[in-house]
Amino acid sequence: MPQELVVIIALALLYALLNGVTGSSNIVATMISSRAFRPGAALAVAAVAVFFGPFVFGLAVATTIGDEFVRAGAMSLRVLIAGLGGAITWTVLTWLLGMPTSASHALIGGILGAVLVGAGFGAINPNGLSKVLLALFASPVIGFLSGFVLTRLIFFAAQNASPAINELFRRGQLLTSVAMALSHGANDGQKTIGVITLSLLVGGRLNSFEIPLWVIAISAAAIALGTGLGSWRLIRTLGAGFFRVRPVHGCSAQLTSTLVILTASLFGGPVSTTQVVSSSIVGVGSSEGLGRVRWGVVGDIVTAWLITIPASALFAAALYWILEAAQR
Repeated sequence: MPQELVVIIALALLYALLNGVTGSSNIVATMISSRAFRPGAALAVAAVAVFFGPFVFGLAVATTIGDEFVRAGAMSLRVLIAGLGGAITWTVLTWLLGMPTSASHALIGGILGAVLVGAGFGAINPNGLSKVLLALFASPVIGFLSGFVLTRLIFFAAQNASPAINELFRRGQLLTSVAMALSHGANDGQKTIGVITLSLLVGGRLNSFEIPLWVIAISAAAIALGTGLGSWRLIRTLGAGFFRVRPVHGCSAQLTSTLVILTASLFGGPVSTTQVVSSSIVGVGSSEGLGRVRWGVVGDIVTAWLITIPASALFAAALYWILEAAQR
């Protein structure tokens, strides 16, 4: 196997690992902050469910990333190395700073930056690019509105219930958290699968975009391992940074996020789990009054979202130029 191809697979698995670490906060934050589960148990359940996500819900997102977003015939392995390197650099930087930014945005930005400087705009499929950007930017809005409406409906339905209903919501988070972890694996796990399969196609190891089972297995294992490791700084930000989360909020936010992410996954839309979960939590909190939400925290996260694609694109472009200069 060519050395560059080995490097790409290693970088893709590292990206999946980091995606799992940062994504774990999205899955378990409300479970832990609402005291529905202990941290270790929450992360273990999430990791197992994330692993099975790509096996349960198909590979539409992997196809979007690997076969519809860019044109394989115009790509090179060096471009993919730079794209993954840019995404990883930005993800690690924001992780160290405790910012819950989007690893999905970082990957898209990294690939775009590397492709534009290394292969030109002609290597980008306009229809695939539109599909990717629409999914990334529409999903947070849908998450916010859905979280707001669903929570209002829950409060209306439970208005005459006794306080004992909180125990129902607390226990209900076992189901919603498993469903959400499955959706995370089904969407974010597939991005790594798509990139590795694309690299095998570009490297001449595949004749067409057909995803090998071993690619699914190692990609799912990498993101599951990252999920199990967790990121406590991000968990604290999402779990308590926006507002005081109670079991009803956790259950509603997780159910909302699951529905949005799974729907996108089935249609091949690569959404950001971080964005969907964060916006769902804000929507849930806003349903009880806008004053309940710490909007300063929301503003910081939105700012990080907006700069992720251009920042990771610049990192990837710079890395490509460095790799090119080293070969001369």
